[in-house]
Amino acid sequence: MGSRMRISALAAGLLVLLPGPLAAQTLQGDTERGEALFSQCKGCHQVGPEAESRIGPHLNGIFGRQAGAISEFRYSKSMQRAGADGLTWDHDTLGAYLANPRSLVSGTRMSFRGLKDPQDLADVMAFLRSYSDNPRDIPESAPTLRADDPDLTPEVLAMQGDAEFGEYLSAECTTCHQADGSAEGIPSITNWPSEDFVMAMHAYKQSLRPHPVMQMIAGRLSDEEIAALAAYFEDLAP
Repeated sequence: MGSRMRISALAAGLLVLLPGPLAAQTLQGDTERGEALFSQCKGCHQVGPEAESRIGPHLNGIFGRQAGAISEFRYSKSMQRAGADGLTWDHDTLGAYLANPRSLVSGTRMSFRGLKDPQDLADVMAFLRSYSDNPRDIPESAPTLRADDPDLTPEVLAMQGDAEFGEYLSAECTTCHQADGSAEGIPSITNWPSEDFVMAMHAYKQSLRPHPVMQMIAGRLSDEEIAALAAYFEDLAP
């Protein structure tokens, strides 16, 4: 098993061990509460427009960043090795690290014992994402993050979308979601199953998912347009 596969498997395993529904990626983070919780991290880490690396590295742009990547900061050898092995901070790896730092990087110098409460962890990660993404207020790290399922009729779920029409409509989507399937902070929706896409967009439309920009975009789309976009992205070659 390669280094990156070992890291991913370890992070996934640690998240499964966490109590509550975070392992299933169902918790929605509260950025304001996360900011308050982050006060316990401020002794070592800074985040925001004036953030600098001091005792610990600054955390701007942490999502999508390779471990040990800030050139001016002196990382532990264990963190340097983890980065060289391919450890990149995403929802799974950062979640596992914040929950139990030494379980993911055994020789880390970070003495923090970890966030044990799943909601605390989701809130802190949502706060950190507010300084990582472009647009920076996207709360999810994976397009499969779900809240409650939307109320849809069988006719809407069975609707066959026009992929060519979906391609015409896709320009607004691809200003953030990369058509090549890359996912650096912004989740990839390329090759996303059509039903999942439809469910997610209607969840935004019905305000079941909290992201305000996505609620606005989904609210402008008809059932036919959502189905067309779903058909286009499902078969889009990265």
